[in-house]
Amino acid sequence: MNRAQIVKNLLPGFLPILVFIVVDEIWGTIYGLVVAIFIGVIELIIGYMREQKAERFILFDVGLIIALGAVSILLDNDLFFKLKPGIISLIMTGLIGFSAFSKHNLMLQMTQRYMKDTQMNPYQLWMMQQSMKRIFWLLLIYSLLTIASSFLENKAIWSFMGSAGLFVAMGVFLAYEWLRKKRQNKHYKDEEWLPLVDEKGQILGSAPRSVVHQKSFLLHPVVHLHVINNGHVLLQKRPEHKLIQPGKWDTAVGGHVTAGESIELSLQRETSEEIGLINFKASAIGQYIWTSDVEKEMVFCFITQHKGPFKFDTTEVDEVRFWPFDEIKENMGKGIFTPNFEHEFKSFEHHLNQKAHKNN
Repeated sequence: MNRAQIVKNLLPGFLPILVFIVVDEIWGTIYGLVVAIFIGVIELIIGYMREQKAERFILFDVGLIIALGAVSILLDNDLFFKLKPGIISLIMTGLIGFSAFSKHNLMLQMTQRYMKDTQMNPYQLWMMQQSMKRIFWLLLIYSLLTIASSFLENKAIWSFMGSAGLFVAMGVFLAYEWLRKKRQNKHYKDEEWLPLVDEKGQILGSAPRSVVHQKSFLLHPVVHLHVINNGHVLLQKRPEHKLIQPGKWDTAVGGHVTAGESIELSLQRETSEEIGLINFKASAIGQYIWTSDVEKEMVFCFITQHKGPFKFDTTEVDEVRFWPFDEIKENMGKGIFTPNFEHEFKSFEHHLNQKAHKNN
């Protein structure tokens, strides 16, 4: 459920409260509670007539009005009814929090009811989740303040928090989100965008490179190339200034596929940029999903036979050299290689050995 829909669903609950405030001031608490309950029932009937079914949120809202109103009448104390706005807000806050901080997005499921023809790609869903995290903290503060205002003698504070307060809070939040979005669009305009894929490799959308690498774990494709020669595997040493796995030996070629680029074209471009090879032939040896501490990749692996010479960018690679298969196996698990390479080498070792022996 988006922010506008959240506010829209909360609106029916404001009318009984506003009526209660007015009637309470004129005729007293009991009359205010009775009229508020009556208004709630009318809202429920109107909603049913429009939709031919009871809207679950309005049904819960009106049910809470009736229950808390009845308790307040029986105990001759309007405190229970005054708690209603805070309780409703707290429940909404809980739903948003559960959706924002877990893998089960209940709010998205509720949104799809109102946005049946709207499809969201993984980046949009991630942005929605980040927004929900921010609105969660805002609504949590608002809910607690609203509940606290119920215990105050000053009804003006409670009436503001129980009605207009939410609009003020949401207005501030929407303004903040608009400014944030404007800054992001300006920042992302000149940034490299990467394609996003499902677990079958089908493209679902795209996202800025910085977002992909900030623990969003949006699945995106990368290419790796193993270069072999006479039973040796070419590896590159990552420079110390690299954010991920600095100073470790890694696959000869590894890079991201950019938005609008094919896997084959990406492989040619990355290989040319990293080790200076052009017009080479490579064979696909498999693909797998790799999740590191900062990102989630679908790795497309290739292999080629080549003895060099190789040309590499010294600002991006410290060193390249051929490693014998036995030397690689002897040093596995010692922190010399990247975890990604070790996983890949173990998975495709048989294929690499077959290819190496075939070319001897």
